[in-house]
Amino acid sequence: MRDSTLWGTLLGVEKTIVEDVDLDLETGILVASVRPTASMRNRCGSCRKRCPRYDAGDGRRRWRSLDAGSVQVHLEADAPRVSCRVHGVTVAAVPWARHQSGHTLFFDDQVAWLATQTSKTAITVLMRIAWRTVGAIITRVWADTEKQYDQFADLTRIGIDEISYKRGHKYLTCVVDHDSGRLVWAAPGQDKAALATFFDALGPERSAQITHVSADGAAWIASVVKEEAPNAIRCADPFHVVKWVTEALDEVRRAAWNDARKAARTNEARRGRGRPAKDAPARPDSARAAAVKNSRYALWKNPENLTGKQKVKLAWIVQTDPTLGRAYYLKEGLRVIFKLPLDEATEALDKWVSWARRCRIPAFVKLQKSIVNHRTAILAPSNTASPTAASNP
Repeated sequence: MRDSTLWGTLLGVEKTIVEDVDLDLETGILVASVRPTASMRNRCGSCRKRCPRYDAGDGRRRWRSLDAGSVQVHLEADAPRVSCRVHGVTVAAVPWARHQSGHTLFFDDQVAWLATQTSKTAITVLMRIAWRTVGAIITRVWADTEKQYDQFADLTRIGIDEISYKRGHKYLTCVVDHDSGRLVWAAPGQDKAALATFFDALGPERSAQITHVSADGAAWIASVVKEEAPNAIRCADPFHVVKWVTEALDEVRRAAWNDARKAARTNEARRGRGRPAKDAPARPDSARAAAVKNSRYALWKNPENLTGKQKVKLAWIVQTDPTLGRAYYLKEGLRVIFKLPLDEATEALDKWVSWARRCRIPAFVKLQKSIVNHRTAILAPSNTASPTAASNP
């Protein structure tokens, strides 16, 4: 095997001639001088069509390639400009890199794959690049991928949700395909305009093919779905419904904790200042306040996932605080509804609403009103093969 062919294979370049390789031991950088084959010369960087040469450009330039262990690898070549009828005067295309990129194809693809598997910080450390560089590479790779694949193909059952970043100051609206589990679309924003952009990209014909849409109870999602996908059945996402009831349960827990703290302070005031005597009785209100405060996970977790200590604490709560215990059972009762077939789920939900309405717990009396408003959407997953299976609690 010739040296040029060997180095071309090691560098992962095609339709490229390796002229020379130089390793600087002081800087730990390997520079390979390369040039395109005759068939790839004088092509427009945007459309890849053969064009007349314009000038030599800014001379030679470098492209970062994948590292060889601890050694950084760069490709160096001339960067002439060509005159394209469509794109005007532009830098000539090279077979080893995308247009206007400072990295090789292999390098871009490696960074893009890492972005799907690990954090951005890990990528910057491993590949020795900046955060902004990662974003620019993802944009370039996705632009090429989008041309080759139709991310909206066979889209029938979707889930819509928003996620926050920058500590909750910014939002992304995301759409996933429940059949494949893929993220098919995302855009900045948390409003009707952002979601309407997705349906505009989907088109009226494909929007009419959407059969199920799962989402939380946000009115802006419901209104856009009703207008853009009138044939779709709107399903309440079980994750968000259980989140509602968990938040109501935590509100009851905090109220119980605050009541125990107030009782402890009152007893402290009655005892007077100073350290209590050694033979002084225990302070049950302080101990109860601490126990209720630390019961969050025992109340939140599913019964099958409780540890031994959490089971003991949950039993203690049920015996010592009937209101908090009743709130826990209300949470579990609503969670079970999503595991039942339609007939049983309908009956169970009606009983749950009646129970919550009469429970005399303000947080759950308020919650049952929201459950009644979203009753059809909550029961929709039980009426078919659940499109929200990926989100079930």
